[in-house]
Amino acid sequence: MKHVARSTLIVALFFGLEKGLGFIRQVVIARTFGLSSELDAFNAANNYPDLLFALISGGALSMALIPVLSEYLEKDGRAAAWGVFSRIGNLLFLVTATLSVAIAIFARPIVTGKFGVVPNFTPEQQELVIELMRLNLIATLLFSMSGLVIAGLQANQHFLLPALAPSMYDVGTLIGVFILVPEEGYNLAGITLPALGLGVHGLVYGTILGAALFLGVQIPGLIRYRFHWTPRLDLAHPGVQQVIRLMLPRVGTVFFIQVVFIAQDNLASALTTGAVSALVYGWLFMQVPESLIGTAIGTVLLPTLSEQAALGEEESYRRSLHATVRAILALTLPAAALLIVGIRPLIEILGFDAAGSNLVTWTVRAYMLGLVGHSLLEIGVRAFYARQNAVTPLLASALTVVAFIALGAVLTPLLGAPGIGLANTLAFSSETLLLLWLVGRKVPFWRGLGAPLMRLGGVSLATAGLAHLLLRITPLAALSTPLAALASLGVLGLVGLLALPFIWPEVKILGKIETPSLQSY
Repeated sequence: MKHVARSTLIVALFFGLEKGLGFIRQVVIARTFGLSSELDAFNAANNYPDLLFALISGGALSMALIPVLSEYLEKDGRAAAWGVFSRIGNLLFLVTATLSVAIAIFARPIVTGKFGVVPNFTPEQQELVIELMRLNLIATLLFSMSGLVIAGLQANQHFLLPALAPSMYDVGTLIGVFILVPEEGYNLAGITLPALGLGVHGLVYGTILGAALFLGVQIPGLIRYRFHWTPRLDLAHPGVQQVIRLMLPRVGTVFFIQVVFIAQDNLASALTTGAVSALVYGWLFMQVPESLIGTAIGTVLLPTLSEQAALGEEESYRRSLHATVRAILALTLPAAALLIVGIRPLIEILGFDAAGSNLVTWTVRAYMLGLVGHSLLEIGVRAFYARQNAVTPLLASALTVVAFIALGAVLTPLLGAPGIGLANTLAFSSETLLLLWLVGRKVPFWRGLGAPLMRLGGVSLATAGLAHLLLRITPLAALSTPLAALASLGVLGLVGLLALPFIWPEVKILGKIETPSLQSY
């Protein structure tokens, strides 16, 4: 039996690799396009393709499919599980392809309508958004199949290739950034790369290439676990019906989540140029620690919780939740505090002017306040899906949309793009509290969390104060931008190490959660 801690470490390491490659990509994009109308158009064009992927084969599929496949693997064996997998895959491919064609046909009203993606963009920007959106749908179709494969491999307790896949996507997009986009070739280690000069269109072609690599790297996993494709739909199959029953509410949940991001761009389209991109950077910076902590732990935990729920092991289920929540609090509270204090030098490496750096810095800080809430939301949602309850997260996400729109309407005129980030933080953190409270009513995992939470809060405040002091006395202004960013990272890393002994009791309890015996790498 291998522990959740080991699986989480493997996933987190590869997520870290992906975030590193992604940061390089974002730095080059930022230095190429700045906070420009072109980059705003590219980011806005991703909204509906991202919505389609998320609804069909992203979070919606994995949350619904993994518990069902885990049950089939436990009770009926791998061949039966692959039979369900194939039937679901065939159905979702047809649905995704049909919806992709529909979005491509109706892209204009989707983009330009009063309640569309960017109703306040100029006509030229809107035309570019429409064109890029249609190209992005090719990548969406590839990502949809990849999402299915990820769910299948993770249900088999295999996390290595699904964790590696995002890095392969980054490889494809980096080819786009370094070769397809620029007018003049980049010089790397004395080698001048070819340059095709496709501009912002090169970003989309790189995305398509990355999506193909994302899918391709996972094929060996299917071979290893003896995947056999069944060319049938068979909607009457009990496993297919079980997945659909779980997935339909999850589709609604993911839809509401994506509505928040569409509403964000709608609000930002009325602000100054660069506001849409500032929101993207704010979200991306927050997503680095959130992915390494919340998503990594949640990804590994779902099959474990699903098996415990299927076997009726209520006490094991409660202990798993308790240990996970404590560990996430211990990792995210200090991380959020440190990054809020020390993020500015890291943002300046993007190469924006002073006003642009200031806008992105405060937007990142607004999102970073939600790091704890977003990370715990990964667990709160999975706690319900492991018990095959998809309705409660659906209702909670609907309330989140209402809360975000109301908060955004108030905070955006007052604070601009940072106000939108703050509305996101408040809305999603409230959803997290609601879900965890509902879970705790049936499974009182929260017992014994009070004292650790008080200690972790104190540690976070102390680390933030110490980091602020050290950054003030460090001569960052005298250093070049890259050296200042490295120095800032060094200070934050040092303070984080000093805090480690105080959070270690929470971190080490992850090692006490055991995954099912199916686990293999």
